[in-house]
Amino acid sequence: MKILGHRAWLVIFMAWTLFGILFGFWYFGIRSNVKQDAAFTVGAGATISSVAGQLKERGFIDSEDGFKMTVRLISGNVKRGLYDIPAGSSAFHVARMMAHGDIATTTVLIPEGLTVKQIVELLDQNKFLTGRACVGINDSCPRDGELFPDTYRVAKGASRASVVELMRLRMSDVRDRFESGRGALPAPLENWDEVMTLASIVQKETPKAREMPIVAGVYINRLNQNMRLQADPTVVYAVTDGLGDMRGKPLLTGHLKRAHPYNTYMNHGLPPHPIANVGRAAIAAVLNPVETKYLFFVADGTGGHLFSETYEEHKVNHENWREIKNNR
Repeated sequence: MKILGHRAWLVIFMAWTLFGILFGFWYFGIRSNVKQDAAFTVGAGATISSVAGQLKERGFIDSEDGFKMTVRLISGNVKRGLYDIPAGSSAFHVARMMAHGDIATTTVLIPEGLTVKQIVELLDQNKFLTGRACVGINDSCPRDGELFPDTYRVAKGASRASVVELMRLRMSDVRDRFESGRGALPAPLENWDEVMTLASIVQKETPKAREMPIVAGVYINRLNQNMRLQADPTVVYAVTDGLGDMRGKPLLTGHLKRAHPYNTYMNHGLPPHPIANVGRAAIAAVLNPVETKYLFFVADGTGGHLFSETYEEHKVNHENWREIKNNR
């Protein structure tokens, strides 16, 4: 009987121990006080104890000691930053998130072909960023062609200026790789700035990567024959004061005759600087243009272009495009 009694107590002890472990796992690792999505900021200099107290005060956790013990076991301290706490988050999840520094982030998508002014507008619309991107196109703002369009994931609360700097550094890296492995440029281009300027025109002329080397080849041919580029995007850039978007207004014949350094209908050669911020495809197209005898191109109504070697061919294609527009 005595031996059976010891076994019985051992079973009872083990059962209560297992129950305690399971209850603790449920209480701290599964159960949640977070009824709806919330945000929490760990400020500079915050301690584990101060954060634990704030979390308990806001009702996100029940046990300050459990939170502190978990953080200390994982990393030793909480990481500063803004945290998204999803509804249903357990106390363990919150502790692990802050111990690892899994701060909240926001995705910033910068499409290819935007001007600096358009990029600043886009950043201003992101409610998760702070501060001003830059001030004035000739002040702290970069010049067009100096930012690399891409998808950037940054911390919520990051400054807009830091995102601009991130884009500038990415483009600087692209330029450094170009300079280090630089081969012969297609004549008459002489340097990176001219490559970027022509790439910006190509970027604005066509969204189709497969067409870009052909468009680049057309402009290379025109430059080599001392023909004006007559690129509509350069006129748009001129008449919109560097915005690069007519905002739904039409580009008129009078605009093409406006005297402006960027108007390639009035001036020979490339405009003074890039008219947009470009991606890798446009840069690659200018560095490796398709060799053809094409000197003209016009929209074909499907998002692409028709190319021609003579002005007579071009006029026919242009009339066809005008008929397509009129029938829409």
